[in-house]
Amino acid sequence: MTGALTVHQVGPAVTVQDMGRPGHLSSGLSCGGAADRLALLEGAALLDQDPSLACLEMAGMGGTFTFSRPVRVALTGGAMSAERDGAALRWHASHAIAPGQVLRIGASVSGHYGYLHVGGGLAPPAILGSRAVHITAGLGRPCATGDEIALGPDTGGGVDQVLAVEDRFSGGQIDVLRVAQSALFDAEVQARFESTVFTRDPRGNRQGVRLSHAGAGFLGAGQLSVLSEVIQPGDIQMTGEGTPYVLLADCQSTGGYPRIGTVAPYDLPRVVQAPPGAQMQLRFVDGAAARARYEDATSQMRRLSRACKPLLRDPARMTDLLQYRLVDGAVNAVAPAGPGALPMEGEDG
Repeated sequence: MTGALTVHQVGPAVTVQDMGRPGHLSSGLSCGGAADRLALLEGAALLDQDPSLACLEMAGMGGTFTFSRPVRVALTGGAMSAERDGAALRWHASHAIAPGQVLRIGASVSGHYGYLHVGGGLAPPAILGSRAVHITAGLGRPCATGDEIALGPDTGGGVDQVLAVEDRFSGGQIDVLRVAQSALFDAEVQARFESTVFTRDPRGNRQGVRLSHAGAGFLGAGQLSVLSEVIQPGDIQMTGEGTPYVLLADCQSTGGYPRIGTVAPYDLPRVVQAPPGAQMQLRFVDGAAARARYEDATSQMRRLSRACKPLLRDPARMTDLLQYRLVDGAVNAVAPAGPGALPMEGEDG
């Protein structure tokens, strides 16, 4: 073992996750993996490592952790309170943790799923080619007090990096693509679906989230005779009374509820991270519009890596130093004059 993360206290829904297990749908096993895959790419960019490495996914509450070796960590996804030996740590950033230092991650501040990444990744035994816990499939279990999770070898890289991220933690507008079963829902139902403001219901987990709404349900013609077929994360299934559920990472591999559409891949993290009570409005877009916004993982990694900046700006290491007007702010030119105020340029001292 090249070191371990020790769990001293932990929330009820903290699991090891990675990119999941593709290729097993024919055996009835969905891919699983991190609910918010963009968070995995962000952690990889902050630590300059492979996004396939496993991390901790924390739903609503984190825990208290120590490490047996010096580590680099990154905190991504929905922000949570975080401290290193009592000193606050910035989210969407990477930090150094020494052996014995206590990392405490508290309750969610924004979003729903937070992620703790470690340089070299977490390395519990792999099952079917992945370390991801898939509770509904019986693969692994949530973290518990006293667990020691092996760490992978860290090849080294940057630390004290910060990443500015776009807000995907408060709901908003969600792009939806039509699917074959969209035709089961007539034009009036689809129009009402688009105009409805949905609320992220507290009922939900890694299998899917319920979208509550006012008014009648969204019913499709012949919906009770739909044959079960392959489904995937992002699909929007309608229950018998017409309530939409958006399927997430641990969804089943097939389903017979009618689907009005599927969330565009680039907006699925926004649904995943919407906290209970967040409002969302779903709109249909065509394939061309979705393709124009789509960005594959390789392109995302390049963009995120370029966007990482030093958390603490050291003038000795700033290659763009001449772009900064370092004297600005020494004198506030717009502050009202008062006793003891410094004279502005051009005024008599």
